[in-house]
Amino acid sequence: MKETKRVLFLCTHNSCRSQMAEGLTNHYLGDRFQAFSAGTEATRVNPMAIRVLAEIGIDISGHSSKIMDQFAGEKFDYVITLCGDANEKCPLFFGGVQRQHLGFSDPSKVVGTEEEIMAAFRKVRDEIKARIIDYLGGTA
Repeated sequence: MKETKRVLFLCTHNSCRSQMAEGLTNHYLGDRFQAFSAGTEATRVNPMAIRVLAEIGIDISGHSSKIMDQFAGEKFDYVITLCGDANEKCPLFFGGVQRQHLGFSDPSKVVGTEEEIMAAFRKVRDEIKARIIDYLGGTA
């Protein structure tokens, strides 16, 4: 049996993009990867992120927002930053791992009707799904 690789997704608030990346990776690549997520600051999981993943059959409603300090000393095969702020603040203690920056726009910054905001979350969800599966799927 193949060993699962550990991947940590980092974003500023660990509320949208990193949570979606964690859920998508565990759902689609869970046979090869164990995904975690954290932020440079902890907040809460955005309800819209929970909703757009539920639309495609992935439940992240039990997730919580975590700060990257909680993972200090843990070993990861990959650390992937999803926003510029986390990329700049990613600590050196994650040394020795494959580090990658895959930037995505922040859907929580979109202003508009609920449907316009949901459309932004769906767009980012689909972008994360395509890029993460392409990137990680080609590495394992």
